[in-house]
Amino acid sequence: MSISKRCCEMTPFLVMEVLEAAQAMERAGESVIHMEVGEPDFDTPDCVKRAACEALDNGHTHYTHSLGLIELRQAIADDYKKRYNVDVDPANIAITQGTSPAMLALFSTILEAGDKVITSDPCYACYDNFITFAGAEPVKIPVSEDDSYQYRVSAIREAIENNGEKVKAILINSPANPTGSLLSAERMQAIADLAEEKNLWVVSDEIYHGLVYEGKEHSILEFTDRAFVLNGFSKLYAMTGWRLGYLIAPQKFIRTLQIVCQNFFISANTMAQWGGLAALKEAELDVDRMKNIYNKRRIYMLDRLKGMGFDIKHDPTGAFYVLVNMRHLAARFDGSSLKLAYDILEKAKIGVTPGIDFGENTEGFIRFSYANSIENIEEGMNRLERYLEKYHA
Repeated sequence: MSISKRCCEMTPFLVMEVLEAAQAMERAGESVIHMEVGEPDFDTPDCVKRAACEALDNGHTHYTHSLGLIELRQAIADDYKKRYNVDVDPANIAITQGTSPAMLALFSTILEAGDKVITSDPCYACYDNFITFAGAEPVKIPVSEDDSYQYRVSAIREAIENNGEKVKAILINSPANPTGSLLSAERMQAIADLAEEKNLWVVSDEIYHGLVYEGKEHSILEFTDRAFVLNGFSKLYAMTGWRLGYLIAPQKFIRTLQIVCQNFFISANTMAQWGGLAALKEAELDVDRMKNIYNKRRIYMLDRLKGMGFDIKHDPTGAFYVLVNMRHLAARFDGSSLKLAYDILEKAKIGVTPGIDFGENTEGFIRFSYANSIENIEEGMNRLERYLEKYHA
């Protein structure tokens, strides 16, 4: 039996490839500093763990509604009202086992074979695979470090006009992975206006909302109702292993999304949903503490990288990543950021993510995550400095 074409065409998630190679080194007794994976190193807040344990003790171990607990959906709606002053109907929210299943359900619902979705280059590595798995095609818009990785609306318009009626949506991510950049309100409004003009949808990945250190993040729902919002609990609440996300969608899509969820997922984990409810209602002080620590790490990492001579044109202001132009180092490996990342792993014992994971536009770049302790970041930066002195002097 042959393997399906759609799976054969799926590209590997390179950050996971590097992580798994680093873990193999650790099993062999090596000490590796992890700066590759975008996973909070903090423990999940106690209030969340207590709520999940109470759910178990109280017998909440059965299926929920396929769209999720109504209490949790109401709390998400309340949170968006509090943060962005937008009104969201809890009936328009689907709770999923992480944000990735929300993407799978969304693109399966809105895309036909041959459709196209506007995405940035660079962007989160898995977007393209979700889009192509649905039979559609990503249309890449290069964004530049000189422009703080901001979408240029004129470039989006040109791509739409060049690709015609097959374009169905514009995908945005702010704060962004891998750049840590934040879309300005003005550009988000311009993107929303363009979507209205061209009768398109905006898909906004808001998973890093709350992790902003300079400026303010905006939800796409502040600017248009022709939008889908992807979000979840993994990053802000240090709940990666809980696998809890959600999708906010216009009413006319909800019944179809419900059927998709019923068939593919049945429902999200019940105990995790009760934990998510506690996160929204009780974890504000925990989030503030983690955010302040992230910011200290961000400032320290930026200072160290700049001190090594790397030209970071615009400081990242959100998420927990620093994307660094290392093309002068990658030149020794035929320009390959993947080969450079493995060389850094082998010789410096630091896990980092190659820029090619996020698009051709950042080939030769390396992404560092500061979702690690300040002690580990300091040791990682020391190792990087020694690596540069020894192998790239």
